[in-house]
Amino acid sequence: MNEKLVYENWDDQVQQGLNKDLKDFMDVIKWAYRVYGDKILYSCSFGAEGIVLIDLISKVDPKATVVFLDTDLHFKETYSLIDEIKKKYPELKIKMIRPSLTLEQQADKYGHNLWERDPNLCCHTRKIKPLENELSHVDAWISGLRRDQSFSRRNTEYVNKDNTFKRVKICPLIHWTWDDVWSYIELNNLPYNALHDNNYPSIGCEKCTTQVLKAADTRSGRWATAEKTECGLHQPK
Repeated sequence: MNEKLVYENWDDQVQQGLNKDLKDFMDVIKWAYRVYGDKILYSCSFGAEGIVLIDLISKVDPKATVVFLDTDLHFKETYSLIDEIKKKYPELKIKMIRPSLTLEQQADKYGHNLWERDPNLCCHTRKIKPLENELSHVDAWISGLRRDQSFSRRNTEYVNKDNTFKRVKICPLIHWTWDDVWSYIELNNLPYNALHDNNYPSIGCEKCTTQVLKAADTRSGRWATAEKTECGLHQPK
C-alpha cells in the first residue's frame, strides 16, 4: 500500500482503496510519513486532539513539521502549552506561522475588532491565508478532525480531497471519541491546555472562544455569538 495521492492528479478509486485498507490511526500516520516524507505537515491548534497527534506523530517521525497558526489572539495558556511541548519534543520542527498583517495593520485596513464585525474575514486573514502559504510547499497535511466533533465533520475520511487548499488532507483520529482523547492524554501523562479544566473543550482565539455548559456540544463555545461554526480551514464534505 504505497499509493501517493496528490490533489492535481486525484484518483477517487485510489482514495477509496486507501480508506478501506488503512486499518487504524497508527496505520494512517505511518502510511502518511512513509509516502509523503518531508512533503507533509501537521497543522496543530494545540487542543486536546492536537496533543495526542503530536505524541503519535513523534513516534513515527520525531523531526516532523508542526505548524501553529499564531493569530496573535490566542490565550496565554495556549502559548504556555506550546512552550511545554517544545521542551518535551525538542526534535519536532514547531513553526509559529504569523499573518502578513499585524493586528495594528489589520485595524488600519479593516477597522478595529474585526473579529466582532466580520469574523469570517478575520479568520481568512489570520488563519486561512497563512496556512495556504505553508501548504503551497507540501503535498499533504494532517488534521485532528474527529467525526463526533460536529455534524459537519461526520463524513470525514482518513484520506480526503481538500478543495479549500488543493491538497490531500489526512485525518488519523476520525474514529476517536472525546473520551478516547482524554484517556490517551491521562495514560501517557501528556501536558494539555489548562483551559480544558475550566469548560473550554474547543480552544481557538481568545476573542472568539467562550466556556460551554458540560452538556453542550464541544464546539459550542466557538463563535457563540455569531452565525459561524468553522474558521474556514475545514469545509464540510
